[in-house]
Amino acid sequence: MELKSLLKQLVETESPSQDKSAVDRVGAIVMKEAQALGAEIETVKNIKTGDHIIARWGRGSGGILLVCHMDTVFPLNTLSKMPYREADGKIFGPGVLDMKAGIVISLGAISRVKNPARPITLLCTSDEEIGSPTSHKLIERLAKESAMVFVLESALVDGSLKTWRKGGGTLWVKTKGRAAHAGGDHEKGRNAIEEMAHQIPAIQKLTDYAKGTTVSVGVIQGGTVSNVVPDECSVEVDVRVLYPEEWTRVQTAFANLKPALDGTSIEWSGDLNRPPMPFNDLNKIAFEKIKKVGESLGIEIKAGGTGGMSDANFVAPLGIPVIDGMGAVGEGYHSEREFMFADSLEERTKLLAALLSNWE
Repeated sequence: MELKSLLKQLVETESPSQDKSAVDRVGAIVMKEAQALGAEIETVKNIKTGDHIIARWGRGSGGILLVCHMDTVFPLNTLSKMPYREADGKIFGPGVLDMKAGIVISLGAISRVKNPARPITLLCTSDEEIGSPTSHKLIERLAKESAMVFVLESALVDGSLKTWRKGGGTLWVKTKGRAAHAGGDHEKGRNAIEEMAHQIPAIQKLTDYAKGTTVSVGVIQGGTVSNVVPDECSVEVDVRVLYPEEWTRVQTAFANLKPALDGTSIEWSGDLNRPPMPFNDLNKIAFEKIKKVGESLGIEIKAGGTGGMSDANFVAPLGIPVIDGMGAVGEGYHSEREFMFADSLEERTKLLAALLSNWE
């Protein structure tokens, strides 16, 4: 399999998450390549987003699951200003790092495995970039059938694997007051924006850097026109946690918010989108195996982590080892600067092929 040729084809087949037909065009390429490698194919149909593709080499429990996603954050026609190109040892293009390269590495590795140590399943989903609404249950089901899960998101820029990830979600807080004319009836109003101003410092203070918890008010909306005392204000809050108990602490604090002003009230909503993925004992054992295989190939394997989330987070609570960042090395994903180091394509393919051949 010619890795760069397939990578170019996938990158030039643009696939924004919300465009079903575009993502399905990538799915068709994946199916064709997997079938050429002898895979048994299953398609999981979706109505609004692209279909999920499951390719299997062998059946039975205790296999290895490879998780990739076919969708990107880039709209159609991004290629006109951000074409696929290679220069100075780097490959550029929309989705080249996140994560068309991960699909290529998976298929390339499988093509090199003559006698896999375990059954192999490749799952390519269609909606990771929008929170995996239709795929996360499928990921969990396939993970439960597996002994090991590798997620082919990009590595950290220094090549480190992602052995931990924060989990998180979005919480919304709404304050309610009473509308009134700002000039003629001001004293009868109850300013919801003023009430929110009291609440924001308390929300922000829930951040605990020592425990890896961040709470960030990112969006605020309130009022209609300046001559009306606003009766509603709302904020959207990003919450990231490294430990499950921290999510419980933050959620409890939101439930216990109390109004500071008479005549106002507070509502909140939201939930955890992805649970945290700690560097637990299972993942530590898996990492050491990968490190040992890397050493035999002359590849230095390092452990790292990130506050960002991926489909690996869904696997973490299931009691199954999961290592992320098995994909290409680069940076700038989700931006016009996105690139991968060209030599990481072959190196990561070689590493994954060795793992699929020797995983005990």
